[in-house]
Amino acid sequence: MIATMKVIPFLLILNRIGSEIVRLDLIDLVLVLLTEYSPFLGIEKGAVLQEARVFNDPQLDPRRCSQVITKLLYLLNQGDSFTKVEATEVFFSVTKLFQSKDLGLRRMVYLIIKELSPSADEVIIVTSSLMKDMNSKTDMYRANAIRVLCRITDGTLLTQIERYLKQAIVDKNPVVASAALVSGIHLLQTNPEIVKRWSNEVQEAVQSRAALVQFHALALLQQIRQNDRLAVSKLVTSLTRGTVRSPLAQCLLIRYTSQVIRESSTQTGDRPFYDFLESCLRHKAEMVIFEAARAITELSGVTSRELTPAITVLQLFLSSSKPVLRFAAVRTLNKEWGLVCFCSFSESCGTRFLVTGLWELLSFDLVKVAVFVTLVFAHERWDISVAMTHPMAVTNCNIDMESLISDQNRSIATLAITTLLKTGNESSVDRLMKQITNFMSDIADEFKIVVVEAIRSLCLKFPLKYRSLMNFLSNILREEGGFEYKKAIVDSIVILIRDIPEAKESGLLHLCEFIEDCEFTYLSTQILHFLGIEGPKTTDPSKYIRYIYNRVHLENATVRAAAVSTLAKFGAMVDALKPRIFVLLRRCIFDSDDEEVMVKVVETDKEVKTFLFGDLDIPLVNFETSLKNYEPSEEPFDIHSVPKEVKSQPLVEKKAPGKKPAGLGAPPVGPPSTVDAYERLLSSIPEFSNFGKLFKSSAPVELTEAETEYAVNVVKHIFDRHVVFQYNCTNTIPEQLLENVSVIVDASEADDFAEVASKPLRSLPYDTPGQTFVAFEKPEGITAVGKFTNMLRFIVKEVDPSTGEAEEDGVEDEYQLEDLEVVAADFMMKVGVSNFRNAWESMGEDFERVDEYGLGPRESLAEAVSAVINLLGMQPCEGTEVVATNSRSHTCLLSGVSLGNVKVLVRLQFGIEGSRDVAMKLSVRSEDEAIGDAIHEIVSCS
Repeated sequence: MIATMKVIPFLLILNRIGSEIVRLDLIDLVLVLLTEYSPFLGIEKGAVLQEARVFNDPQLDPRRCSQVITKLLYLLNQGDSFTKVEATEVFFSVTKLFQSKDLGLRRMVYLIIKELSPSADEVIIVTSSLMKDMNSKTDMYRANAIRVLCRITDGTLLTQIERYLKQAIVDKNPVVASAALVSGIHLLQTNPEIVKRWSNEVQEAVQSRAALVQFHALALLQQIRQNDRLAVSKLVTSLTRGTVRSPLAQCLLIRYTSQVIRESSTQTGDRPFYDFLESCLRHKAEMVIFEAARAITELSGVTSRELTPAITVLQLFLSSSKPVLRFAAVRTLNKEWGLVCFCSFSESCGTRFLVTGLWELLSFDLVKVAVFVTLVFAHERWDISVAMTHPMAVTNCNIDMESLISDQNRSIATLAITTLLKTGNESSVDRLMKQITNFMSDIADEFKIVVVEAIRSLCLKFPLKYRSLMNFLSNILREEGGFEYKKAIVDSIVILIRDIPEAKESGLLHLCEFIEDCEFTYLSTQILHFLGIEGPKTTDPSKYIRYIYNRVHLENATVRAAAVSTLAKFGAMVDALKPRIFVLLRRCIFDSDDEEVMVKVVETDKEVKTFLFGDLDIPLVNFETSLKNYEPSEEPFDIHSVPKEVKSQPLVEKKAPGKKPAGLGAPPVGPPSTVDAYERLLSSIPEFSNFGKLFKSSAPVELTEAETEYAVNVVKHIFDRHVVFQYNCTNTIPEQLLENVSVIVDASEADDFAEVASKPLRSLPYDTPGQTFVAFEKPEGITAVGKFTNMLRFIVKEVDPSTGEAEEDGVEDEYQLEDLEVVAADFMMKVGVSNFRNAWESMGEDFERVDEYGLGPRESLAEAVSAVINLLGMQPCEGTEVVATNSRSHTCLLSGVSLGNVKVLVRLQFGIEGSRDVAMKLSVRSEDEAIGDAIHEIVSCS
């Protein structure tokens, strides 16, 4: 609750500052904090809509009405959508609140009207009230009415109120003028021609003495001229010579000046406007000083002379008592890590770490923090850091940055450390390592990875310091940490071993000690492989054998196989160890896992070094096949017997006898794996050529168990009025030839389907896939579902193994297959959208359908989400298919294209009721109302 109370005034400050220019980059960040700590978490839309009836009371309670509007705004910002009926009802109720004279309630009314974005018919109802407020004597009414009216108006109404807006831009009251300018920034996106006619008034507003008015006017004027480079250059020239009083506007002017400098052809020597940037370093406002320093450090080809004044200013910021200034300075000196350290939302770090840093900034000055963070986040150019390009210039700041290692704000401390590791000299390495050791236990894994990579770079820069740096890496390798963190450390040690010869033996021992307790199979196998290459080249290879052989007894099969291979490499390279290595390898022969049979190869192959260390000149597929076919006997496996030519790819993936095929049956031209390939295949069959365009083909569905005589899978091809079943069959019995192969399909449990055509398979030899087809007709455009029983029917003929000839006479036989279902998901194609919210809003509410369902008890919320996604067969968007651990609510976004090429968007909102019962709210928007109804019917009947 305390955290929430800190966030809410912060949002109010941002709102008071003005436009989305100041808020866009930070609003999502603060919403995350609200989601984590909000007292409104868990409220339901239905309950809030019931509370909204308070708007109709004869005696209005302003306080209670404001609370209800706050809840409605919260629901809207959380992604809840109101149906047209619900939105209209709330909208009409809210309009009644215009009779209240309470200023706070009136502001909330403006907000809810703007967020509901009523339809054109509803706008007429509220427009008269807003236009009345726009001409009111109360400045607060005028400002907010302008904002709302410009948000909900169309081009026709805009021409009627244009005169009022132009007057408002030059109004004496800064709140009214700022509101008009911000509205102009929004309207420029939809009605640019009208807004461009306001240039004279906006130019006059740029000279305003009000800070926010000047800030917003400059922003709007630059956007009006942004497509004219000469006009922007003239604007910058005129303003840099004049007086821009507002610190906010000054920051924007510095931004635009930097843009003009970047677009200038002059890269070295005298720069246009550099003197202006340098003069801003002496400004009285700290935000302007920071923006100027940052702009100078990012100039292309900046010289040490040009950089010195900016570095001096940043050095003063490093020792500031204000956390925001310390963060700004160290982030600018080491810019490439700034965004990562400030807003990393990993599971290990989470929002908690961010909140700690943000509250420290908030304790200083809300307005300055808002502007500073906005400037940091809005900046899109993440070039190489100053510490990398001009290390000598940054070195003067090292003493100040060392004091920041113990800073309570961990993001500042991490930035300071990584910058010091880039700029530090050889004499400061040992002292720096001592400070970092205490620091590492207090930060999350992603920050530790940054530090590890910086230490690796430092060690390569000062190779004589490898002992202390290698010891540091080995110490943190033994601490707790996730896979990515451990992998970063191992990779760093491997690189140091390769690039610094003196570090080889100590580094290999550190890796050996690590695999004694390593919980990650991937890292263990990679280290063992590296040991096999580098270990035999050391002065005493025998000291690594114990660590390697321990893996043979104590690890899983993958690691054991890697350990055996590594032992073999030691035996092949070190003659003195060969007898003892062979004793160990012989013991490995008795291992029950297949991976250890390669010991025979190692012990007997004359060209063992070539085999172990050289490139394998035989295809791995052939090698694997030969090993599988090898029967243990007195004659050892001969690697030279493995064929070196790659066999041509079969029509489907080949399988060993007794196993079902893992691939897909296909015509001679190759396996069809796309809709186009399937469509070419089906159109080549006369029986199906008039079915029209293929909408979708499913993944293969297995109809037989493993280890059976015949392997069959089926692909469902969906057309507008037909469904074609493609049965991919494989005969796994060498002594049999199947002829006249077909599948008899019983559709008695699929009432909407009628069989119209079939295509049998003439011959099915051993291990050669073939196809047979059955086509059904269904009602046009509907998602017909049903269950089909399948029977494989054929004539079987015996084959003489010696000659390969089949007998003339055969016997008719049948083989029962698994049942097949056509489900609703078969008629939906997975098609994602890049921005779900924009797509959802552009779809409109005309064909929206919303309802709530109880899913009953479930093992977890994730299991319920997965089940509904599989049921609908749609594409999850924006990673919403992933459910946070222990979460009791979740929103999942889906998109797809239904049969008939109709776009469909779905919003699923899940919640756990009681202990295990899951409730779901399903919202569907589509281009066809019938599709929305069909999706709801699918869910309700499942």
